[in-house]
Amino acid sequence: QVQLVESGGGLVQPGGSLRLSCVASGSIFSHVMSWYRRAPGKEREYVAFISGGGTTNYADSVKGRFTISRDNSKNTVSLQMNSLKPEDTAVYYCRATLGSFVYWGQGTQVTVSS
Repeated sequence: QVQLVESGGGLVQPGGSLRLSCVASGSIFSHVMSWYRRAPGKEREYVAFISGGGTTNYADSVKGRFTISRDNSKNTVSLQMNSLKPEDTAVYYCRATLGSFVYWGQGTQVTVSS
């Protein structure tokens, strides 16, 4: 069982930056770590993932603006979000996957507005 706690969300102006963090209750060394988001009135959508070996992948909508990283020594995965747009407004969720086991955090709100 892995518990995930996200932090770092908030209100930011368009063009600004935020850094989200997800801290796991246990080792995530072998887990694929991902970020998803759910905008108001929309389905949850994939944002980015990072494998245990450090391979990364991004949704087209955030490519070049967001960077996912991990620090296994701290059981932490981060999402650096730059050049934020109003359409990035959503609740952002951290996910850990190991085989058939999938764990989700409770989410952190990101609002991009002037």
